[in-house]
Amino acid sequence: MHMRIALTVCLLAATSLFAHPSVSVVIDSHGNLYYSDLEQVWRVTPDGASKTVAVPGVHTHELSMDAQDNLFGEHLWYNGDATKTWGHYVWKRNAAGRVTRVKPATDGFLTNYSFVRDRAGNMYWADRDHGRIVRIAPDGAITHVAGELKAMRWLYATPGGTLYVVDSSDLVRIRNNRAERIVRNITSAKRHTIQGLWTDAAENLYLADHEHRCVKRVTPAGEVKTFVCSPFPWSPTGGAFDAKGELWLMEERPINQVRLRKVQRAPPSPRR
Repeated sequence: MHMRIALTVCLLAATSLFAHPSVSVVIDSHGNLYYSDLEQVWRVTPDGASKTVAVPGVHTHELSMDAQDNLFGEHLWYNGDATKTWGHYVWKRNAAGRVTRVKPATDGFLTNYSFVRDRAGNMYWADRDHGRIVRIAPDGAITHVAGELKAMRWLYATPGGTLYVVDSSDLVRIRNNRAERIVRNITSAKRHTIQGLWTDAAENLYLADHEHRCVKRVTPAGEVKTFVCSPFPWSPTGGAFDAKGELWLMEERPINQVRLRKVQRAPPSPRR
């Protein structure tokens, strides 16, 4: 069977295999948008008028973009039913469009590496065996950011380094090495009800509620509202706000089609 079904890597135990789509929309310094449809990574111009392939032939679930417009992602593949094994490598596309490998082809799933990063270049990954989140600084220094987490799912880092994690059915915010459950029971017990996470300029958090076909907005105070919904049969999987504050929403439908569309503006930042 051709690999059209994705398996989660960073936040699920390797012994448990659950399908999920791509969850990342990232934007470079020129306003170009990038997203994956699990067969290639697409580049969309800021006005949405032009769409081209940025990285061909990669099965990528998560993306990250650094301050130099370097785009990072993974290629994951299945070796077939004879062995029922998997392999992966990590790639980088620089601002000029050159694609290289930064982590060589390796058996199994990606571990001790993540595409969850802040503006300073710190990398965050879920140490599920010990119920904690680990930060790896650009110089390689390792810090345990927070612990006592139960069943980590998606993890997101704001540019300033605040972390959000869907832990079991709760939403947890981590600041100054302190974990706070700001919303309890924001999702069901199903592992992939919530997909991508992202924030706006006012630091409201947005969660793609794939099961209910809506995006939930969580204020810094923990107030939850529905922000926008996807028309049937589409479901949201990720998103990002551009420099104008407009949301570009990534959606999929059951026949494995993926699209990116501009839907509405973020609410205005509160006056200070």
